[in-house]
Amino acid sequence: MLRAPGSLGPPQVGFVAARRVGNAVRRNRAKRRLREAMMKVELQANTAYIVIASPGVATMGFDELTRRLREAITSGEVAGPR
Repeated sequence: MLRAPGSLGPPQVGFVAARRVGNAVRRNRAKRRLREAMMKVELQANTAYIVIASPGVATMGFDELTRRLREAITSGEVAGPR
């Protein structure tokens, strides 16, 4: 996950799922799961986030995914298995 100053207002979030995550179906599923998990995490206003999916995101338990995203946002580190 990358974090940078964004434009004034609500947080901005972008999702990336490269081919190493899997075929188009797996990549889209990973992005949908990340989108849903990000809705459950408190984000800072005026901040832009880029969430990069790893292969494990499509199969990881949802609570674990949300926990890892929350930890990544508070610590500024990368979330998810590689």
